[in-house]
Amino acid sequence: MNSPFVSDVPTAEATAAWTAACRAAGCPERLDVETVAVADAVGRVTAEPVWALRSSPAFDSAGMDGIAVRAADTVGAAETTPVLLAEFEVVDTGDPLPAGYDAVVMREHVHRTGDGKAEVAAAVPPYQHVRSIGEDISATELLLPEAHRLRPVDVAACAAAGAVELVVRRRPRVVVVPTGDEIRPIGTDTAPGEILDTNSLMLASQAREIGCVAETTAIVADDPDLIATALRDAAERADLVILIAGSSAGRDDHTARVVAGAGTLAVHGVAVKPGHPVVLGTVGTTPVLGAPGYPVSASLTFDIFAAPLLATLEGAAPRERPSTTARLARKLASAVGTDDWVRVRLGRVAGEVVATPLPRGAGVLTSLVRADGLLVVPAGVEGHHAGEQVRVELLRGLGEIGRTIVAIGSHDLVLDVAASELRAADPLVTLASSNVGSLGGLVALRDGLCHLAGSHLLDPATGEYTLPYVDRLLGPDGIAVVRLVHRDQGLIVAPGNPLGLTGIEDLTRVSYVNRQRGAGTRALLDHELARRGVDPAAISGYSREEHTHLAVAAAVSAGRADAGMGILAAARAFGLDFVPVAREPYDLVLRTDTLDDPLLAPLWTLLERSDFRAGVEALGGYSCEETGQRIR
Repeated sequence: MNSPFVSDVPTAEATAAWTAACRAAGCPERLDVETVAVADAVGRVTAEPVWALRSSPAFDSAGMDGIAVRAADTVGAAETTPVLLAEFEVVDTGDPLPAGYDAVVMREHVHRTGDGKAEVAAAVPPYQHVRSIGEDISATELLLPEAHRLRPVDVAACAAAGAVELVVRRRPRVVVVPTGDEIRPIGTDTAPGEILDTNSLMLASQAREIGCVAETTAIVADDPDLIATALRDAAERADLVILIAGSSAGRDDHTARVVAGAGTLAVHGVAVKPGHPVVLGTVGTTPVLGAPGYPVSASLTFDIFAAPLLATLEGAAPRERPSTTARLARKLASAVGTDDWVRVRLGRVAGEVVATPLPRGAGVLTSLVRADGLLVVPAGVEGHHAGEQVRVELLRGLGEIGRTIVAIGSHDLVLDVAASELRAADPLVTLASSNVGSLGGLVALRDGLCHLAGSHLLDPATGEYTLPYVDRLLGPDGIAVVRLVHRDQGLIVAPGNPLGLTGIEDLTRVSYVNRQRGAGTRALLDHELARRGVDPAAISGYSREEHTHLAVAAAVSAGRADAGMGILAAARAFGLDFVPVAREPYDLVLRTDTLDDPLLAPLWTLLERSDFRAGVEALGGYSCEETGQRIR
């Protein structure tokens, strides 16, 4: 007799029905947590954010084999007028940069003379071939959010940042129960009509491939009572039971009736091909998937139903490995002669996937940690222009990328905190921020390459922040400005302020570390210098640039600079002192037609949360009185 349960339920409806049945049965929504050694954490899912405990590199180091020199000593060097250096030190890649030196000349560009001197035939700029402290990781920065599945590059970055243990979700336990009188264990010499139990091997392997602990029981005969007993026993120790075969409408297909009798039958028959007769239900507080006996159907139903459920239990998104075309967010140069594998962040803006290249230095491990995809520039291509369509191999699924909020512009710690909070609330929501400076963010918004531009640009002529630049670059119409925070900007100095700095005018007597061109912090400094009539050339280190407040603080903390302009929160994170200069607004700029975009709705909700605001203000130097308010 045919089973009365078989029907063609659309996949989304079937998933919703199974989810509702699991909730009604009290099935856990998340697995419990455990602490594991960082070396054992690959494939696990973080149960809390991972913050860097130390900077990497922890000191300025040589980026090449060669000699450490003072850049100023090489001024004027050329092929026809080489400079002979008496003072230098031989260094290998990774060696600490010796005190008093600020650049490295590659070994092959140095001619050693017989009298112990070194001849160089080209002038070098400060910090050539030097890996600056915090180039890869700055202590206290967000390395990984909650609900992130750890890869080899992730645990390497965590270890480089000082982590010894990580808090992760327990691995899901999957128990596979094969059924059928005709099924025989692998390795058995089969007779006509007998089938080797290859489905159990395949499904258990699929479960292990996505990070689960998998167990396969002995084969159960086609007897409803025996199957029910095996099912109840498996449910007691599993997070998901997969019952193989018996889900169709044949005379010995008992799965649907057994699940209904032992627990709750949510779905029997889904509108997919192959895989139509799948069974979805619960026994006790454990989800049950009845997989069809045909191998392709069994594999497909695992991908459609089991993998997403198991990912949800871990608080992670299902894994995908597709490729796609994407629009390049900024110009990308590449040296001819080598295939250039460029790590990129991805998001969907105005219906198109946008790829933002990450730092490309060989030592920048975090570019792999944060990468959503890989863009290969072939050996014969010099690069790509901004806006050009490129092919990207995905390291995250297109579904996740479609729910990525792309923020380009100025760096702020609040964006890191927001990224973690958003991911914790919904594993499929990502806030991906790229630090290119306030001006670069506004240009990216103008060109349709991001959802949000973070800006705190001061207009010297009016004393206003951001709005004058919005009018000039984007026009007065069709643009919204939302206040994120007010924050304190000032000089980050050593604990106790031993040099007695009182303000901008004191920078001419100390060593300084600057922010990059186009950064709002750089604009504020230049404005303050101009007001005081101070020539930037009079500041030692003005040309040394870092791309984040934390990197500036790391340089000061390590003693490689006496001061740097940054926010109070960065100084506090490193235990440094702070000389206030200005309290400024930091705003999010976006197009008005995206204000009500569902993609951004979780962010607006987060900005209204009192616990989020309290957490931001606890960082130091922030005011959230106007957080979330529309300024324009």
